[in-house]
Amino acid sequence: MRKQCKRKVRPLIYNPMEYVMDGVKPTSDRVLNKLRMLELASLESMSKGMGTVADWSHLIDMVNLAEQFAKIGVGIEVMEHCQAAQAAMIDAARHYEQTKTMMLSDVGLHALREVYAYHDLQRQSVTRAEYEQVINRMANYIRSKGRDVVEV
Repeated sequence: MRKQCKRKVRPLIYNPMEYVMDGVKPTSDRVLNKLRMLELASLESMSKGMGTVADWSHLIDMVNLAEQFAKIGVGIEVMEHCQAAQAAMIDAARHYEQTKTMMLSDVGLHALREVYAYHDLQRQSVTRAEYEQVINRMANYIRSKGRDVVEV
């Protein structure tokens, strides 16, 4: 039997100029508002003690993205808040393992609110293409189990 070609069929870009212009533009307000509402709802439910694992995951993603932006030089002043937020999120995960309720301390809530404010500014100051690059960089770093990655 002959070998079969395993070439991947990639979708066509119908309007290449529009595709390039979309990558150069900042992220649209509609998409940013959706992300903001998701993160604020997660933060609110965690502050009331009714957080879920999905809420915890949304907040961890926000903190990780803010940290990756700081590492490439966009809003480096968020690093100290990221470290405090990560410590609070680890404590919340341990508390969840023991009691099956997701809660954050006041220090953790304050740190997460600061990270949210900085990350919102970071998102607004970069293009969509740069934002996607940082998301891919964060995912690759977590997948490769870098030295700062903590598994809970």
